[in-house]
Amino acid sequence: MSWASWTTRNVYTGRGGALTEETGVMTGNLTVHTTWADGTAQVALQYTGATDWFTMTGSPTPCPSEESSRALHDAVVQAVRNGAGAMVPAWAPQE
Repeated sequence: MSWASWTTRNVYTGRGGALTEETGVMTGNLTVHTTWADGTAQVALQYTGATDWFTMTGSPTPCPSEESSRALHDAVVQAVRNGAGAMVPAWAPQE
């Protein structure tokens, strides 16, 4: 089984924040974590420095490779920075 994970701390949300399944909109200083395994990426958000993680709306999502999971993570970080109720972007990476 192959897997990878990516974490970016201190991501400040744009106006309108990011959506999660458990808590709805999160705003402010977040940590974004992406875990990839077996062709699927899971994206979670956390208030930076807190202990609880929340599933970002749109997660899990199919993701065919470790390289694609890194690109997806970068796209999620940018979506969170953009705000506007950010969700995991629709993902169709080129393989």
